[in-house]
Amino acid sequence: MTVARVTSTSRKILHVDMDAFYASVEQRDDPSLRGRPVVVAWRGARSVVCAASYEARRFGVRSAMPAIRAERLCPQAVFVPPDFVRYKAVSRQVREIFERHTDLIEPLSLDEAYLDVTRTRTGLPTATATAQSIREAIREETQLTASAGVAPNKFLAKIASDWRKPDGLFVIRPHQIEAFLAPLPVGRLPGVGKVMEKRLEELNIATVADLRTLGEAELELRFGRWGRRLYELSLGIDENPVEPYRPTLQISSEDTFERDLPLGELESHIRRLAEKTWEGYGRELERDPERVARTVVLKLKTADFRILTRSLTPVERPTSLAQLAEIACELRARVPLPDDTRYRLVGVGLSGFGERHEAIAQRDLFAASASIGDEP
Repeated sequence: MTVARVTSTSRKILHVDMDAFYASVEQRDDPSLRGRPVVVAWRGARSVVCAASYEARRFGVRSAMPAIRAERLCPQAVFVPPDFVRYKAVSRQVREIFERHTDLIEPLSLDEAYLDVTRTRTGLPTATATAQSIREAIREETQLTASAGVAPNKFLAKIASDWRKPDGLFVIRPHQIEAFLAPLPVGRLPGVGKVMEKRLEELNIATVADLRTLGEAELELRFGRWGRRLYELSLGIDENPVEPYRPTLQISSEDTFERDLPLGELESHIRRLAEKTWEGYGRELERDPERVARTVVLKLKTADFRILTRSLTPVERPTSLAQLAEIACELRARVPLPDDTRYRLVGVGLSGFGERHEAIAQRDLFAASASIGDEP
């Protein structure tokens, strides 16, 4: 049965995804790694895989997998510690290529982004031609490959970019949407994780076509507004625009230790992570000097995986690395656990972002209130 309802948008969206990005950069820069199973990760029982080359993926190695499991799956793998400075430099190169075509770029991470190419700077005749031009420039200028999906909206473009990986291009045209989506597992829809997949399985829903058959009213009855959203996705409807700038809510750095440590031994780690967070904050200020952070956050994970966060918003926002590190260290005194508690992870963050003039006004208001309270 053909469903009459269609998306009202006429956007042309690309999703560009670098192929095995970190691992590919390592193979590019070290010819001895080419053709070999490369795992980008520190060795150790608590390390996780940042990226795996396609040679390693054939053995079942995947990102976010414990490194020790990756080593068991692929004993011949070459482990390479991550070098994010290099990866960020390449990511900037790729971003410059995107900007030749459009200003409407929404980065998702260092290695993927959405682009709205409904109108472009280049005057190329189609979104497909734009995607081809971008992929060719990436190959020529970075010696790396990227896969791209072309579709009328973001969620379809993301599915399409994965369709012919690696080094592929796949296009979903408006008249193809219903037929393309119908046989897909419901797990391919954004927001449908394992728990929701299980709930849908209990309703005998395995594919996108099954969702349509159940119908919008029944889905909304069972799942509320999310049910209505599921039905829209089953028809390929996604009105979310490409958002070039998303205000930063928090900047943080964290680390998992080789062995569990008591609270008293965390100071050097907190100061080291504060330095990394401050570097990230500096880059954010370069991008938007008027948006500043006011709150310091300390994150801890105990040996039994309990997560605690402690935060402080001082009267004067942190304006130096020394202030950030000092406040983060002092936040340990607010941890209400026994002294013999051991910790496997610590993180330091900055949050409470707002306009600089708002931070100044709040500081002055607090100071004025304190003065009034001190009067005899």
